Amino acid sequence: MIQLKAAPWSAVRDSDLPLGIFAYEDAGVAGASVVKPAARRALWEHAKAEGFKGGPGDAVSLHGSDGARQRRWVLVGLGKRKDASPETIRRAAASMGQFARKRFKRLAALLPGDAQAAAEGLILSSYRFEEYKKPDPDAQLAEVQVVVEAPAQRARVESAVNRAALYAEAVAFARDLVNRGPSDKRPESLGKAAKDMSGGTVTVQVIGREEAEKLGMGSYLSVARGSSVPPCFVHLTYRPKGAKRKIGLVGKGITFDSGGLSLKPPQSMEEMKMDMAGAALVLAVFKVLERLKIKAEVQGFCAFTYNMPGPDATKPGDVVRAMNGKTIEILNTDAEGRLVLADALVYASRQNLDALLDFATLTGAALVALGSNVTAAMTNDKALLGRYGAAAKRAGEDVWELPLVKEYKDRIKSAVADLRNISKVRVEAGTIIGGLFLQEFVDGRPWVHFDIAGPAWANGDGPYCPEGGTGALVRATLEYLGGL
Repeated sequence: MIQLKAAPWSAVRDSDLPLGIFAYEDAGVAGASVVKPAARRALWEHAKAEGFKGGPGDAVSLHGSDGARQRRWVLVGLGKRKDASPETIRRAAASMGQFARKRFKRLAALLPGDAQAAAEGLILSSYRFEEYKKPDPDAQLAEVQVVVEAPAQRARVESAVNRAALYAEAVAFARDLVNRGPSDKRPESLGKAAKDMSGGTVTVQVIGREEAEKLGMGSYLSVARGSSVPPCFVHLTYRPKGAKRKIGLVGKGITFDSGGLSLKPPQSMEEMKMDMAGAALVLAVFKVLERLKIKAEVQGFCAFTYNMPGPDATKPGDVVRAMNGKTIEILNTDAEGRLVLADALVYASRQNLDALLDFATLTGAALVALGSNVTAAMTNDKALLGRYGAAAKRAGEDVWELPLVKEYKDRIKSAVADLRNISKVRVEAGTIIGGLFLQEFVDGRPWVHFDIAGPAWANGDGPYCPEGGTGALVRATLEYLGGL
């Protein structure tokens, strides 16, 4: 991905670098105080004459004066001024990165408003997953110099750019994991990737099948039975000095979901390499926690396994026992995410944490209800969700609360066990049912469940995310942890 660095205006002014700036469709050039007003007005008029309107994502390249010399400009639209937000800035900056990607090797940019949001958009616009193919030979842009307009702003701009670079690194790591082919991310290989993060303030424990059996993780292990490849449960701990809060992050890690014996239709399997996006988020967060100097203790829990229809696969009608002793009648082996999360949540709830957040591509119903841009959230602690939701809003990621309807709990009561893994009513409230099931395993701890089934995967290219894994809620989670 492209590299960003802060540079004083004096250095950029005297260079031949193309200069990127932004404009509102109803207010002209935004910010850019170092460019003389007459030059800004002339540039705006020139751009309009070229057909530029300043709408979201509009971009044009032209020659013009900065008040002292002629240079190449890249002008990008922000839309209407009343609609301005960190997310519109993030998207506009991404559009600038996309526009410049095949035109320039280096670029300078005068960022409007939220420097971190703009820097995130610029960096993430250059993300491509190229593990299995040759890099795009036409891609040129390697560096963007973020202009520091006044010496007093330098520390703030550098901090914003550095933080954005770490956020983007984490998002890219999560995307890489999700985009990788399922046979190339066996559970043990992801356990090794987690182990590679140990050192400094991070420790990692990897739990194999035998130890998981001793711990009583019967629900998790029931999903792994159909695969010839062993499961791998990972417990990561980031423990900075003086930490006063302890937060647990739990991720669903189904590295491929065939549905088990309740086999999915072939077309429904095509994207099921993304069923470990929750666990990818957890690993991605741990990749940068220490460098972000997060003050809270953070523990991560990833339950990795394939869900396959092998000779010993769990059968509909089987009853399994979770780590907390609750029995579960499995009536659909394709409702496996809640089974692995059940034991992960029990294990996490025993670590004396102040809050638990779990992330999972849990239900197709969440995609039906909220589409591909909004994460469904359920909680037993509205204040906790409120704090996370505020961080998600700053990160430009949408979270919407669904209620944990008590009356629906009867729908997961089993005649032969404590719980059943699917609802007795098959056609409604699927996402809420998943949340109610998971609530049975948090031991009353403050907890939020995030169903990222929609936002975890993009079916088309966006300004700062190409088709494929998105790294959903990575930035939101880092923003939340950074505020503790």
